[in-house]
Amino acid sequence: MIWLWVTLAVLALLALGWLFCLLPRRGERSVQRLKRFRYAHRGLHNIQRGVPENSLLAFRYAVSGGFGVEMDVRLSRDRVPVVIHDGHLQRLCGVDGFVERSTVEQLQKLRLLGTGETIPTLEEALSAVRGQVPVLLELKSYKNNVRDLCLKTTQLLESYRGEAAVISFDPRVLRWMRRNEPFLLRGQLLETRRESEGRRRFGLLARLHALLLTNVFTRPDLLLCPVQNRRGRSLRLCVDVLKGQEVCWTIQDQRELERSEAAGAMVIFEGFLPLKKVDT
Repeated sequence: MIWLWVTLAVLALLALGWLFCLLPRRGERSVQRLKRFRYAHRGLHNIQRGVPENSLLAFRYAVSGGFGVEMDVRLSRDRVPVVIHDGHLQRLCGVDGFVERSTVEQLQKLRLLGTGETIPTLEEALSAVRGQVPVLLELKSYKNNVRDLCLKTTQLLESYRGEAAVISFDPRVLRWMRRNEPFLLRGQLLETRRESEGRRRFGLLARLHALLLTNVFTRPDLLLCPVQNRRGRSLRLCVDVLKGQEVCWTIQDQRELERSEAAGAMVIFEGFLPLKKVDT
């Protein structure tokens, strides 16, 4: 009989330890302000109309539509934060090269998807938004540039007059933010199942990240998941039991958007123009 009680005690301790590791940060009032907006993925872009992703034009269109803006941030070779999704420049600019191996001067000579739009610096992108709507800055780390990427980004945010949150797939980014910029909202991005499987070769950190156990080091305010992966056990515990704020991406139709919002999630959308949000 005593072994039964010991076993139950051990299982209870393991369960409590799991919940402790998953625990997000809660109670930040700024999260509630961010929830008032829907977020345009890489700006309100539409290449058929000559508006490429992550361009100043896409950000201005999002602002004019009353949408928050999600944008991707990388670091140039000369340590300037620039706004672009891909590390390789072929898809977006038609050249063979990498963002992190190019200077900002070289990058700004390129054109996005055959338009007249250039790769903006983060400073230019923030100036285009001008604090009119919240921004979600996805920091894309490269090798060991986490510290410089975080530092250069937060230096620009010090003088920015608007709501902002830093989000990333890389738990090291959120760990740096927790240590050095604790009052800045931070969000952990989760991968699709395919991406998660592909990253397993990178070892323990990728496995812990997939299970959200890196929360013990980062304590994120936001938990950003692909909309098709919302049923993961760790995520549901974080959201439903531990009351973390879920953010669903990338939503591509009105029905899915309304379903996610009805479940309490914030939304990042792309490829359609959402109907006007009705306040209740």
